[in-house]
Formats: sequence, structure tokens, C-alpha cells
Amino acid sequence: MREYLLTLCVTAAVTYLLTGPVRKFAIVAGAMPEIRARDVHREPTPRLGGIAMFFGLCAGLLVADHLTNLNQVFEKSNEPRALLSGAALIWLIGVLDDKFEIDALIKLGGQMIAAGVMVMQGLTILWLPVPGVGTVALTPWQGTLLTVALVVITINAVNFVDGLDGLAAGMVCIASAAFFMYAYRIWYSYGIEAAAPATLFAAILMGMCLGFLPHNMHPARIFMGDSGSMLIGLVLAAGAISITGQVDPDVMNLFSGSERATVHQTVPVYIPLLLPLTIIAIPAADLILAIVRRTWRGQSPFAADRGHLHHRLLEIGHSHSRAVLIMYFWSALIAFGALTYSVNSASMWIVLGVVILSAIGLGLLLLPRFTPRAPRWAESFVPPRYRRRKVLPEPAQVPAAEAGEERGDGAEDEERAHRTPVAVGVSGANGATAVGPRSRAAR
Repeated sequence: MREYLLTLCVTAAVTYLLTGPVRKFAIVAGAMPEIRARDVHREPTPRLGGIAMFFGLCAGLLVADHLTNLNQVFEKSNEPRALLSGAALIWLIGVLDDKFEIDALIKLGGQMIAAGVMVMQGLTILWLPVPGVGTVALTPWQGTLLTVALVVITINAVNFVDGLDGLAAGMVCIASAAFFMYAYRIWYSYGIEAAAPATLFAAILMGMCLGFLPHNMHPARIFMGDSGSMLIGLVLAAGAISITGQVDPDVMNLFSGSERATVHQTVPVYIPLLLPLTIIAIPAADLILAIVRRTWRGQSPFAADRGHLHHRLLEIGHSHSRAVLIMYFWSALIAFGALTYSVNSASMWIVLGVVILSAIGLGLLLLPRFTPRAPRWAESFVPPRYRRRKVLPEPAQVPAAEAGEERGDGAEDEERAHRTPVAVGVSGANGATAVGPRSRAAR
């Protein structure tokens, strides 16, 4: 566990330290597209944050290769090299898209090629544990098609949800934390070495997201762009493929005892089939709804619009930060709910807890304009938006005619001449106006 935590911290530190220089490079390179109709930000913001995340991935793999225990992952498996090859290809395609806006079909082809590169190096689904049937071995063609489909779906699901500051990185970080706990349990509790690569991938993915989040929280100073969203989507899919198709369920020795006990014991075997889906449940639902919505309107499934889940949260009255936190809540509820159920599927307390938390989540969705207020004695310890507003007495109204007589004819012209000019240039919440003028009232 110490080596996994060290790998996570190194990955996060490298990603965090490189994001600042990458932001400056993106501004110089002109990777700051104009604000589109579907965007929710109001300032041109640099992209290419995926560059820092990719080097964080490389740093995490390099450190893990030199650690005593994690080095065994590289010696006994070719999966880390397969991940690095596919990640490098998908990252390069994302960088080109962030800069030059390449066609959606070209990106789709690149995603399939990246998945194929991983399959060629051994990162593929070999068998599936099917409930009621047992372990079903797949032919090479079946494994390849299923692997490519899972990679493409996961990449696009994460890419679709990347619409608010900190949303994609936070949701993937929560999902990878749940996945890390599950994979580590399979590796440590059952002693299955084949689960070690998936555990390593989850730890590195958490580090990539944690290192990038401080720069990407609202108001974001840089976006990860497609170079980042497609990259973390591929890493997430690689971990799911590794532990689903590479871990043999028969090694767990769960098929013993009564029929009812066997059903409960085999839940950890079937959870890998569900956990990748629960991890991307919200992005996948958003993806499916977007395809149905655009096809129903006669548009291309790849056409952009403002109908995503996070856009709808903003439309019903939620603030930017609150919409992101609600998406975090649902992502954590689904991922950790599935994880907890895999540990003890017979406990009704788990189901009851999930139901209660789901009710709380629905309540939050129905109260978009509710703003909590701190008590008087705690107002000095909370942000200003949570303090009670003080009602100030209204100033005495002076008739306009009398005011004009007192100031004279030239008073208005003299006041206009002494007004403070509007500031233009390098200023703003995220500094994105460094290469383009944007009007802002002087402070």
C-alpha cells in the first residue's frame, strides 16, 4: 500500500507542477478557442491540460517500475507498456484536436486504433464471468471487439461529461478511488497477482486527477481539453479491462457450500462486469441521452448542444459549483454503493443506506435555489455568500429637476469626462485575457 500511495503522490505532484507551465505554453501556442454557444464559461481559457496529465502518467509508471514490489507488475505483465502505448497515441490525437479542431470521425478512428494497440500488446478481455453460466472463454475476435467497444464508450462518456470546471476530473477521481479499493481487495485479500496492474492504473489515475483539479476548479485557469479527457477515459477503461478479462474467477475458490452461500460469495466475481459501468454510469447515461436527443432532432450524434446533464442543472437554477458537487455526489453514490455491495451483498443496511442517500440526492436536485445561511455567531467563519444580508436604509430621493438645477447645465458633461475608463487587457479570474482584450470594469 505504501508503494501505491507513493506512486499516487508522485503522479499528482508532477501533474500539479507541470500544469502551470503548460498553461503558459497553451496561451503562447494559441490553444484558446473562442467561446461557443454551448460553453458555460465567459472567458477564453487555455486548453492542453492533458499534456501535464500525460507526463504525470509517465512519471507514475516510471516510479512504480523502480519500486521493490510494484516492479513485479512490469516483469510479469506487459499491461503497463500496453497502457503507455495506447495512452501516448490517444494523447497525441487529443493535443492535435485541442489545437486544430480535427473531425469527430477522425478522433473516433484514433480511439479505435489506440484500443487496438493495447489489444496487440496483451491488454484485452480473455473471458467473461456470466451469471448462471460461469466463466466463458472468448475467441480472439470477440475479445478484441469487446475491448475496443469498452474503450471507445468509456473515452466518449468521459469526454461528454467534461463541460463544467472540475467536473470530469473530479468524477473520474471518485470513480478511480472506488475502483482502486476494489482491485486492491482482489489483489490483497485473495492473493491474485493478476489484479495488481489494475490497482496500479487506478492509483495513477487518481494522482493525475488530483494533481490537475486545483488548476481546474471553478473558476478554471486551464481546461484539460480532449487531450486530457480522452486520456483519463482510456486509463479508466484499461483498468476495467485488466481486472475483468485477466482475473480468473476460479482462482478465488468461491464455488463451495450451499447454493445460497455460493450466490453471495460469487458477487465479487460479477462486480467487475458492473463496476466499470457504475463508474461511468452518469457519463454513459449522458452519452446515450445525447445520441437519442440529437438523432431525434435529425442531427448528427456528434453535433454539440447544451442538453447535457450539467447544462440542465444550470438551467433549473443551480450554481456552477453546486451543479458540480451534485454530479460528484451521484458519482460517489453509484460507485461506492456498488463497491460496498460487493463486500457484503447480504446486508440490508447497505441497500437502505443507498436508498436514503438517493433520496437526499433527489432532494438536492429539487432545491436549486436554496442557499444555506449560517447563524449569527458563525458568520465570521464562513464565506460571505453564506452570511445574512444586512438591510441598509434607502437614501433620500432627490427629484431629477432639482438635481439638474443644483448641478447646472455642464455638470453632466463634467461628470462623464471624469469617469474611470474601462480596463482592457491582462486581468480576470483565470488570466485568460492575456492574448485577447476583454472589457471589464475597473476595480
